[in-house]
Amino acid sequence: MNKGLPFSEACERNKEPILEVLEQYLPQRGFVLEIGSGTGQHVVFFAASMTSLKWQPSDVEENLPGLNARIEAEGSDNIKPTVALNVLDGDAAAWPDRVLSAAFSANTAHIMGWAAVRAMFEGVGKRLKERGIFVLYGPFNDGGKYTSDSNRAFDLQLKSQDPEMGLRDVQSLETLASKNNMHLLDQVRMPANNQALIFRRNDNAR
Repeated sequence: MNKGLPFSEACERNKEPILEVLEQYLPQRGFVLEIGSGTGQHVVFFAASMTSLKWQPSDVEENLPGLNARIEAEGSDNIKPTVALNVLDGDAAAWPDRVLSAAFSANTAHIMGWAAVRAMFEGVGKRLKERGIFVLYGPFNDGGKYTSDSNRAFDLQLKSQDPEMGLRDVQSLETLASKNNMHLLDQVRMPANNQALIFRRNDNAR
């Protein structure tokens, strides 16, 4: 661990299981946007392991100094310069001006308000290439129910901080995806009561 760099214990624990999912579902080549890159631990790990892909880290403006420091210290040549991206901005210029082969976001949907979750799906849906993949990782409810007692406690903790935050229901996200030319391809159970939701852009959707 590099001293002075932002660090998330959760990212360190989950990066290898997530990589296994990405290696299974992401294309061999192309351009991948990570939404909410945070400490940068994920993007530097994934980029070093999946070298044929170009990785675009992004986050809100206030998180960029630490993210950029991580990439400068540990990044590889297939990581593009970080972009400031607030999905609620509403400015199309804030998103990378290119078609995406894939998008990835970890542990963001439950700390965003629902309007931001909706905006993230809209932005991804507009930019994914045909049959492009969107991987959303985190704790989710299923069928309107908690999948574990720990997820219930976490959800209540989040809502006590901000009523706009909270665990999202898989079926609600599936409906949101369908409104943005995507469908739920797979639902992968992950360690610590998390899931990876694999969405694919529909054929001939453009």
